[in-house]
Parts: sequence; structure tokens; C-alpha cells
Amino acid sequence: MLFLTDKPADAKWLTEPQRQWLKKTIEVEHARAQLVPPMSLWRVLTNKYVLIMALAYAGAGGAAIVRTLWMPQLVRSFGFGNAQNGLVTAVPFGIAAACMFLWARNSDRTGERVWHNAIPLIGLAAAISAFYFAANQFWLIFALLVITAVGSYASKGPFWALSSEWLGPKVAAAGLAQINALGTLAAFFFSYLIGWIQAETRSFALAILPIAIVSALGAVGVILAGASQRKKATAGSRNLTRH
Repeated sequence: MLFLTDKPADAKWLTEPQRQWLKKTIEVEHARAQLVPPMSLWRVLTNKYVLIMALAYAGAGGAAIVRTLWMPQLVRSFGFGNAQNGLVTAVPFGIAAACMFLWARNSDRTGERVWHNAIPLIGLAAAISAFYFAANQFWLIFALLVITAVGSYASKGPFWALSSEWLGPKVAAAGLAQINALGTLAAFFFSYLIGWIQAETRSFALAILPIAIVSALGAVGVILAGASQRKKATAGSRNLTRH
């Protein structure tokens, strides 16, 4: 029978160097300044940092709606057949998958989380905003679709790592569930909002503009929260030094 142990030190399937590395890594992560201290369930659900991360997640989720529901229709409008449409729409996903792996790996290697979240969201917001100026230029629109896919996927690994670090182990379950629930709900809302705006304005660029706004606000929120974390960590280090 296979089962997971409670502590890395008890994981017999790992070598001793691996157990020590995992133990030290967990200790370092737990030692980082947490933005959300232990609190009751209802306070976690309304905590401003949880809501900031939910906003960031909503931007990436909204972009996923654009790719899944609207990208095939957008590509088809340029006269591509079914087979060509499938191949063209698959390319942004392939590029985004590779970038997601490389971006997450770089985040783990450097230990940096905030900008590894903010940069993809900023790129995502910029690409979606640029659709307004793309007119009917296929290759420009295709490049923007690639950037949109990369921005949405690349932030996923660092996003959940950052959320876990900020929440800490005692409130992570409730906080992560709230982030996921609000982000998914917002993405579901976007699917209807995009259709309604496009029906009213006959403009795809205007229909997806709210996603750019949410993504930009999410990026700003993550940056500001990251600055708050650094101040808190600095203050904690000074207190330890004094004592």
C-alpha cells in the first residue's frame, strides 16, 4: 500500500539529500512574511489580499474564455477551413505551454514570484488592448492571440505558488478555494459579457476590453501587495536583529 507521509523526513522513497533539500525548502517558504495571518474563515474570504489574487486570477481566466470560445470564430472569419482553423488555433496553445514551463522554472530558480505574476498579466492586458488597433490584419491578430495565450498560461505556476506563500499553511485551504471560486465565477461572467458587448457594438475588440482592464488591475494589485510583503519582511528582520 502506498501513502504520503506527514513530514519529508519520513518519506522513505526519497534519498537523504532529497529529504534534507525538501525540508529546508519548506522551512524557507514558511519563514517568508505572510500577508494573511491566521484568522477565521469568514475573514479569510473577505481578506483584501485574497481578493487581489482573485482579481488577478479572473484576468487570466477571462483570457482563457477568449481563447476557448472566440479564437476559433475569429480565425474562421479570415476564411480558413475546419482543418486549417484547428491547426492555426493550436499554435498559440503550443507556444503558451512551452512558455508556461520555462516561466515557472525560472520563477522557482530565482525564487521571485511577484513579477513572474505581474509581467504576464501586463502583457496579457496590453495584447488584448491592442486588438482595437489590429483591424483586419491576420498576422497581427494572430501574434496578439499568441501573447494572450502566453500571458494567461505563464502566470499559472507562479500564481499558485505566490498565493500559497502569502496565505500560509493555516489559511491556505480557505483562501485558495476563495480565489479559485471568485476567479472561475468572473471567467463565467466574462463569457456572457463578451457576447453581449459584441452583439451591441459589433466589435470584438471592445467586447474583450473588460478583460484587459481586470488583468491590468490584477497586475497592479499583485505589485502593491508584493511591496507590502517586502516591507513586512524588512520590518521583521529589523526586529529580529534588535533582539
